Amino acid sequence: MKYSKADKVLPIEIVEIIQQYIDGEYLYIPRKVGKEKSWGEKSGTRNMLDVRNKDIYSKYLKGATIMELSSEFYLSDKSIRRIICEQKKKCSNST
Repeated sequence: MKYSKADKVLPIEIVEIIQQYIDGEYLYIPRKVGKEKSWGEKSGTRNMLDVRNKDIYSKYLKGATIMELSSEFYLSDKSIRRIICEQKKKCSNST
């Protein structure tokens, strides 16, 4: 999240009103309802993890073991199993 200086983006009258309630402290202004971004959407992290998880599932289907995948992707065997299960559900829902 990027910070903006209130006096650079708001009219001085609004800044003065806000200062009556909170003077010199940080204030978070949430996005409008319906304009929220989901986790990882802006940074691309969600997309990167989706690609990684598809890769894990593909390698699993080609015969890679849970332990091999765990070692290759630096994840616990429990995480690998969860990813495989999630990918399996996605594939069965899309058909």
